[in-house]
Amino acid sequence: MTDRNRAFLSHLFQTAVAAADPMEALTGKLPTPPKGRTVVVGAGKGAAQLAQAFETLWQAPYEGVVVTRYGYAAPCRNIRVLEAAHPVPDAAGIAAAQELKDAVTGLGPDDLVIGLICGGGSSLLPDPPEGLELADLQALNQALLASGAPISVMNDIRKCFSGVNGGRLAELAAPARVCNFIVSDVPGDAPGEVASGPTVPGRKTFAEVAGMIRARGIALPDTLMTYLATTPDSAPAPDRGRVETQVIASAAISLEATAEAARARGVAAWVLSDRIEGEARDVAQVLAALARQVKDTGFPHPAPIVLLSGGETTVTLRHKGRGGRNSELQLSLALALEGVEGVTTLAADTDGIDGSEDNAGAFADNTTAARMRAAGVDPMGCLQANDAYSAFDAVSDLFVTGPTGTNVNDFRAILIGDVPQE
Repeated sequence: MTDRNRAFLSHLFQTAVAAADPMEALTGKLPTPPKGRTVVVGAGKGAAQLAQAFETLWQAPYEGVVVTRYGYAAPCRNIRVLEAAHPVPDAAGIAAAQELKDAVTGLGPDDLVIGLICGGGSSLLPDPPEGLELADLQALNQALLASGAPISVMNDIRKCFSGVNGGRLAELAAPARVCNFIVSDVPGDAPGEVASGPTVPGRKTFAEVAGMIRARGIALPDTLMTYLATTPDSAPAPDRGRVETQVIASAAISLEATAEAARARGVAAWVLSDRIEGEARDVAQVLAALARQVKDTGFPHPAPIVLLSGGETTVTLRHKGRGGRNSELQLSLALALEGVEGVTTLAADTDGIDGSEDNAGAFADNTTAARMRAAGVDPMGCLQANDAYSAFDAVSDLFVTGPTGTNVNDFRAILIGDVPQE
């Protein structure tokens, strides 16, 4: 893995993040100030940075509160920034959810709610309905994270066990107008799936969700299944045009910007998809096959070419190792590409944190697996143990950026050939 190729892939990642910069994304999109109050509410790993951008752009009185992950806060003037746990919720998240509910309670038709929503909000806004407790929601998240279910399914399930998500916060704000600005981290960019949609109308019935749980064999605690079976379902209140939603940043936008940056360096770019899902280690096998085909045939373009993709893979936890979905994908890819020269790869989460570790992702090439073995690490054993972090740490191939202030989900780049010298 040459330093030039590694630096090129890092540059592409930073380009993807810059394309989702909150200031860039919000500029020119905010509504006209209302006659009444403006109340800002937000949640997600980039919520504080969105709040900062709003404060710079908004030219009228406002107030508000947003919640972000521990360590992701940013200073704001009038908007309170709270921190809570992710991916498993904690008591601080319950307090934050209550503050957001309080902020939108009692508003009138002349008031305006600004929703600043991005990925991670599902865990940051736990609000257990009557009959459930924080421990139930913690068990729910742990079960979902271990299930390997797609994020859309996880969020449909989470909405049933919340007094905030599934549009309930927007319902609480009635009759005020709600304008949502969404940084999408979900495949397909459905606004109601981002952070389980606290301010976006739409949720499935309890019966539909119970069917999804059974069909996928997701093991939820009996307390939660009993709640679904015995609690009267509440139909969503009609918004009557009161709620407006814009997706202002997404994987698709970031990948196109990345492709342009690659071409500017003399490297062809092929965006495979912005919505790839599936088990991380299995997706890696498909990506490896594509890389080998492009390398061998020169289709759709001879080297150098970079294959770009986004979306959100999942990991079915078999053991309690260290690592996130991007690191696990890369470990599987490193094994699949062993002996295939001229291919360098990077997979990373655009929020800067892969799972619950301190890395965004990892680099890999045809030498990675052999270097791990030379360092005393069994790469296949680490893959089976869900311990990709330890494997990449042993060969200094972790990709560490720190929190980026945004989140448009996974970024993957497979470089075939070498980057031309500038």
